Amino acid sequence: MSITSPHLSVREDWLSLKTEEVLDPGQPIVDAHHHLWDRPGACYLFPEYLADVRSGHKVVASIFAQCRSMYRDSGPDEMRPIGEVEFINGVAAQSASGIYGQFRACTAIVGFAELTLGAKVAPVLQALVRAGGDRLRGIRNTTAWHQDPAIRSNPQPPPPGLLSSDKFRQGVRCLARENLSLDVWAYHTQLNEVLELTQQNPDLSIILDHVGGPLGLGPYAGQRDAVFLDWKASVAKLAALPNVTVKLGGLGMKTTGFVFHEQPKPPGSRELAEAWKPYIETCIELFGPDRCMFESNFPVDKGMCSYLILWNAFKRIVERYSQPEKQALFSGTAMRVYRLSPNIVADHAAMP
Repeated sequence: MSITSPHLSVREDWLSLKTEEVLDPGQPIVDAHHHLWDRPGACYLFPEYLADVRSGHKVVASIFAQCRSMYRDSGPDEMRPIGEVEFINGVAAQSASGIYGQFRACTAIVGFAELTLGAKVAPVLQALVRAGGDRLRGIRNTTAWHQDPAIRSNPQPPPPGLLSSDKFRQGVRCLARENLSLDVWAYHTQLNEVLELTQQNPDLSIILDHVGGPLGLGPYAGQRDAVFLDWKASVAKLAALPNVTVKLGGLGMKTTGFVFHEQPKPPGSRELAEAWKPYIETCIELFGPDRCMFESNFPVDKGMCSYLILWNAFKRIVERYSQPEKQALFSGTAMRVYRLSPNIVADHAAMP
């Protein structure tokens, strides 16, 4: 059965119509969230990602987020996602060879485990840890759901109420025992469920993906101001819990309602910064720079802008911040939350 992708098509010829000089090229960046996959009509593997990384910004390392890539084609269903971690660990080893330059891809891995297994997920988590060597840091499930069929950001949408299900929450409680964090991708309409889940797991590191998913499609089209107020109120409640951090990005997805991809030419960083600033600044104000981290969400967000333009937009949004605050936003928070080597930036700078 073929599954239609909900993501915008990547048009390299269209993206090439907009170029800019790299802003603040010496700022070290840890890309806190990207994917690698080989899907019908959409191949984005290490060579494609590396080409984007080499577009000019000082990206020193990256964190891979699960996307159902390279699952095993046999064995128990719950063990098949181990193939993705094995694959990405191989990409990380390839990058760590130094043959491809100073950048270190997939330094940390967020994999998939079927958390609705409840307590029975424990052996799956242990197998994933082994498959990732010392790189597996967390788990993410497909949880973003809305009843309106126009709102979809995953080729295989989850069932409704997953974040609130007893089995899912039993599985979540197993993560801390394996020293793993939980990444959560949810729309702003689900943030009360995320809040309850977080309150029940105060000792678990929980990372809110894509600024908490403000919606702009379906019943939310043309309702940006009202959605913003609802989203902000929910995000503020999450920010009050110290075990939550937030990824700043994902605003290039169709679900946000932005339509830069419909323009004759791709947006520049000033356009993106103006559109995205309210969400990103709000998150930084509520969580503080030490609990926020920038992400590319590539190749998903590549349907709206290039890698160079995206990071220029982020840099414009935070240009008034101090250098220590920028250091946290662009690399420090991701390094701490995903337990990367503190020497990764220094090692990068020392390489010829």
